[in-house]
Amino acid sequence: MGDVVRRTPVLSSRTISELCGVTVALKAENLQRTGSFKLRGALSKLAALGDRCAAGVVTGSAGNHGQALAYAARVRGVPCEVYMPVTAPIAKVEAASALGAEVRLAGEHVIDALVAAEQRARETGLSMVHPFEDLDVIAGQGTIGLELLEDVDDLAAVVVPIGGGGLASGIAIAVKEQRPEVKVIGVQAEACAPVPASLRAGEPVHVARTLTIADGIAVKQPGALTLELLERFVDEVVVVPEDDIAEAMVLLLERAKLVVEGAGAVGVAALLAGRVGCPERGTVVALLSGGNVDPGLLVSIARRHETEAGRRLVLLTRVDDRPGALARLLAVVAEHGANLVEVSHVREGLDLHVRETAIELVLETRSRDDATECVSAVVAAGYGVRVLR
Repeated sequence: MGDVVRRTPVLSSRTISELCGVTVALKAENLQRTGSFKLRGALSKLAALGDRCAAGVVTGSAGNHGQALAYAARVRGVPCEVYMPVTAPIAKVEAASALGAEVRLAGEHVIDALVAAEQRARETGLSMVHPFEDLDVIAGQGTIGLELLEDVDDLAAVVVPIGGGGLASGIAIAVKEQRPEVKVIGVQAEACAPVPASLRAGEPVHVARTLTIADGIAVKQPGALTLELLERFVDEVVVVPEDDIAEAMVLLLERAKLVVEGAGAVGVAALLAGRVGCPERGTVVALLSGGNVDPGLLVSIARRHETEAGRRLVLLTRVDDRPGALARLLAVVAEHGANLVEVSHVREGLDLHVRETAIELVLETRSRDDATECVSAVVAAGYGVRVLR
């Protein structure tokens, strides 16, 4: 496995440490080959199968595991089939296909893809490589824990995303074996968080998945094996809402210069929101489990952040529908330092005079105060203004 898997860096972050009030480091598995930690488990399973997987392997995946298995299979010269839900990000589907896997879409959710893959394995004799409910896969993910023990002398806690539970289980077992005092905290997206309820019930509980930007951990039900391991070795499991995940993604992009997908950012989100009880001494490591984010989603999240921070302003006003009217409006905006990103004429759907047109302006401002001043200036110039967002 060591000939393929990268030993990813542990990066310090003064910004996140100051915001959290503890020393925080980032284990950058988003820089791993195929863009996530999943390659570790895939290679571990292929090594355990040996010649038994010569006919090929098959799996179900939300995307990252499928990419990882496709890469591992190509390196080891093994045919690979990947089932993904129809809701899987296009970028992840295309990446698995580009790595040589035969990709098939099945169902709306990861569980549906897994069922289809298991049926395919029974029918064809292909070796099933489950993304989390497999001891060999879990052992592969646990190599991250071994690296952390070697690289972080004062390791006090590890904050790990949880989907099916294989990653958190593997890291917790590896860490607790040598350093039982180190805390391991799991994090789920609030929109799809079956693990807390499953731990309370003592058995896997199915939850309805809602829309989430953390698609990589949107597993509606943990496995029986991983649930048992999580109960034994993980100290705590917390959940974070979508807004916190989005803000963590932007912070990692702006301050740490790291592209991290929603599933990979939940640990940082939990730390920033104060949902994790951090030790007073030592280093807390947040695992960035993946970086395979759709560019369109990343742009949308960045724009939303700019709006929330008051650095992006959308105004709706109206002007006379005659030459020079728009130029006069834009001159007022320019005088107050706002940058025009987009302008649109809106002539339908509003109660306008026949000689009027509505104008929608998308502006960049330096701060929320600047945005407020810009709106006040436009109003003072005689324009009626509605702030859209």
